[in-house]
Amino acid sequence: MKKPLAALATLVMLATSGAAVAASSVDLTVTGLITPTACTPSLSANGVVDHGKISAKDLSPTNWTRLPTSVLKLTIGCDAHTLFAVQATDNRAGSATYSNSFGLGFVNGTQKLGQYDLEYGNPVNGDGGPLYPILSRDGGLTWMNNEEAITSPLELLGFRDRPTGREGPIPLKNVTADLMVTTFINATNSWDMGQEEVEIDGLATLEVKYL
Repeated sequence: MKKPLAALATLVMLATSGAAVAASSVDLTVTGLITPTACTPSLSANGVVDHGKISAKDLSPTNWTRLPTSVLKLTIGCDAHTLFAVQATDNRAGSATYSNSFGLGFVNGTQKLGQYDLEYGNPVNGDGGPLYPILSRDGGLTWMNNEEAITSPLELLGFRDRPTGREGPIPLKNVTADLMVTTFINATNSWDMGQEEVEIDGLATLEVKYL
């Protein structure tokens, strides 16, 4: 009787040991798709909006000062019809007063100089016809109409050939659009200029995201 009991005890120990090993491991999966097509974005004027020198006396001490809107031509060309969206990343993140705008950098390390907004002009054209901008705030899971055609940091902006956004973007080969850049300087009493010139230092990256 003692031998069967000993064998049973051994089996129980092995089963328990196996369960402990399984609970101490986890899988890591790396996935993705390599697309055979590529899209190349470009901006007119080398993507530079230069407001030149502005006298501090022309800026409001108590309110925003809006600078003239500049228009750049955005062109996206793809090797073939491709499903994509455009994402703008603020490389001066944290320096804008509002999270849906792009920052102009800091004065004296902590004081916010101002911000600028990016808006797509109407109409946007693609593959020989008008396009309608649509917007996703969750990485492309859901889409909505974007009648104002304004893009904010990290949002996805796609395009459709009909004024309905819930169905998502359509594959396109060529897109052209006017990108309107409107700059606002904060009230001068919110930052200290001193005797030195202050640089307007906005920088954003427009990236094609394949869907």
